[in-house]
Amino acid sequence: MPHFTIEYSANLEPRVDIAAAVEVVRKAAVETGIFPLGGIRVRAIRCEHYAIADGSPDAGFVAMLLRLGEGRDLPARQKAGEHIFKALSGFLEPAFAHGKFALSFDMQINDKDMSWKRNNIHQHLAKETASG
Repeated sequence: MPHFTIEYSANLEPRVDIAAAVEVVRKAAVETGIFPLGGIRVRAIRCEHYAIADGSPDAGFVAMLLRLGEGRDLPARQKAGEHIFKALSGFLEPAFAHGKFALSFDMQINDKDMSWKRNNIHQHLAKETASG
């Protein structure tokens, strides 16, 4: 259940291809090898209203949160987090070059006893793989 939520300031859209950023995160998550392919979700949420630091209208942000299920040890989570952050940070380099910009990434582990899900994507991926 690796679910990524990317919140971003609306003023980034002229400078950053948000759909491409979502794909960068998805691909990096796959590359880590610790997340089941069928569980990866990446979504971006445009924040129309925000205030940053000194209130400059040019300041922008991307804040990403990863929610995942239990079962991965700390070193594996750290290694995966560093890989994903590095990929997204590199992709967003132009935003850093443009001016005031903040990027954050936090990882949160969901308590399995308080998390409900229903998903048939894993089965469909297995069928697709088997049929070539």
